[in-house]
Amino acid sequence: MSGDPGPGAPAEGGDTSFTGSIPQIYDTLLVPMIFAEPARLLAQAVAATDAVDILETAAGTGVLTRALAQLDGRDIVATDLNEPMLTTAANRTASDRVRWQVADARHLPFAECSFDLVACQFGAMFLPDKVGGYAETLRVLRPGGVFIFNVWDRLETNVVTLVVTEALCAAARDEPLEFFRRTPHGYFDIDRIRGELAAAGFEQITGEYIDGSSRTTAETAAVALCQGTPLRGEIERHSSLDLESATAIAAEALRERYGVGEFDAPMRWLQVSARRPDRVPETRSGRR
Repeated sequence: MSGDPGPGAPAEGGDTSFTGSIPQIYDTLLVPMIFAEPARLLAQAVAATDAVDILETAAGTGVLTRALAQLDGRDIVATDLNEPMLTTAANRTASDRVRWQVADARHLPFAECSFDLVACQFGAMFLPDKVGGYAETLRVLRPGGVFIFNVWDRLETNVVTLVVTEALCAAARDEPLEFFRRTPHGYFDIDRIRGELAAAGFEQITGEYIDGSSRTTAETAAVALCQGTPLRGEIERHSSLDLESATAIAAEALRERYGVGEFDAPMRWLQVSARRPDRVPETRSGRR
């Protein structure tokens, strides 16, 4: 998904709107369900570098921020476009190593060459212009600096979200609810990602698909996905479904698949690393 969102996409801001009660539900239900494990592995990758000054973009409610704050000798600026998400993150993170700032990853309010490393957990999928967003990340990195991020693999490898999406689309065939397929799970091709990073000026680009497990219950997952993500706005705008009925449909579909009580379901994501060249070619105007 780059450039225009394409046919069937929501109005501007729809897929990136984390407002109202979404941040609280997201942090209490969705983070332990699917975000904690990828954050731990992303923080391990950061720990393997010698980066001191770290910028985090799309910090959300701070699951990666908290993991980064546990690393010795690192100073972190954590940013997000959505102030309610960042407020939740700041309230949940007790560390004097972290500075919080509302910022758009497409237009970062930092000087060129400000950071040793930029980390981003599940944010790249939301960039309407991927190359432009990556170029902005490269701009704030110091020569030789590293960009480490992750994105979800295709929907079919993330079974809880797949079951919920298929159930809701079956219940509303004339007006399908495709947020997860369209955005969170719509940007997973390593060849495409490598090409867009290279177009932005990055080198030494590597990627690894990682298999993990989501432990949850049908009821928890249904509330988390239907009420704690921008899918909520899509449901609330729907002509025939409301939030309560959509959540009930999702929970029933998951019970049919996994039964009552806790279950483990497979999930899969892609972790990527790229480096800013030691020297970036200049244009005639003196800039890249």
